[in-house]
Amino acid sequence: MKAVGYQQCLAISEPQALQDIELAMPEASGRDLLVKVAAISVNPVDTKIRKRVAAADGEYKVLGWDAAGEVISCGNEVTLFQPGDKVYYAGALNRSGSNAEYQLVDERLVALMPANLSYAQAAALPLTAITAWELLFDRLELDQPSLKYPRPILLITGAAGGVGSILVQLARKLTSVCIVATASRPETQAWVTELGAHYVVDHSKPLQPQLTELGIDAVSHVASLTHTEQHYPELIKILAPQGKLALIDDPATGLDIMPLKQKSISLHWEFMFTRSLFATADMQMQHQLLTDLSRQIEQGQIKTTLQQTLGTINAANLRQAHALLESGKTIGKVVLAGF
Repeated sequence: MKAVGYQQCLAISEPQALQDIELAMPEASGRDLLVKVAAISVNPVDTKIRKRVAAADGEYKVLGWDAAGEVISCGNEVTLFQPGDKVYYAGALNRSGSNAEYQLVDERLVALMPANLSYAQAAALPLTAITAWELLFDRLELDQPSLKYPRPILLITGAAGGVGSILVQLARKLTSVCIVATASRPETQAWVTELGAHYVVDHSKPLQPQLTELGIDAVSHVASLTHTEQHYPELIKILAPQGKLALIDDPATGLDIMPLKQKSISLHWEFMFTRSLFATADMQMQHQLLTDLSRQIEQGQIKTTLQQTLGTINAANLRQAHALLESGKTIGKVVLAGF
């Protein structure tokens, strides 16, 4: 089968950073599905792994953790799907990825894709939607009423990216929280407003004065999606006592948690691969939340975050996609479709 892989950790400008390769066809067993991949999207995790993790000697590493496609065959323990089902999923970090014609994926991480979306539109969603859903409800617990927050206010930093684009929508449709999104360019500010943010502030400028102008003295929850170390001191200042701070990025300098003590601010990590990496007892929650998301999309409550399609799935186009993500200038999601 066709695939795109690499052996060495190289800059994306190098032709061998991602290469067109041929691999043996995998076979489904146990709870695995064999999916014929129709479309994929690219996430920051793809670029991070490519730059940090080389392939085993003599082998190729295949990236990709967002896909939509058709179930071709099922392992003998599969109960949720059958051949012919159109599905979408983000897969598992410790398995071969979706940058290939066929992929094995555990059924507990998979859902039927929204019936009103194309493969490309569906492929834009899984990883970021799972991240956003887990941030909102598993980490920040915004589905649970609390006397601590009579007026819950959620600040989302870097709201125009892949995770932010779905997080804003889910927060607007599924909670009653007031959403303050950060974006620094006119086009990104317009995008997050369209998605449902109540207010937009510019993260290239101090945040506290902008919040004060909006009549907001403090926020109860923060979803920090990028450049956490840059904003961290100010986030602590603008968080209310007993507030919650959740993050998904990798602060280069580490974070000092001591300043959180006086306000009893809680710190929450969100990593959507945790359930699959450790085969947690609630691993099937990712199947359920993607199923719920499909329903929301079919009802017109949530829309795809696909913003750019770069052609078919091959090394040249994937190198272009990685370069775009590394530029930090993308809005929504970048997708490739077909081989």
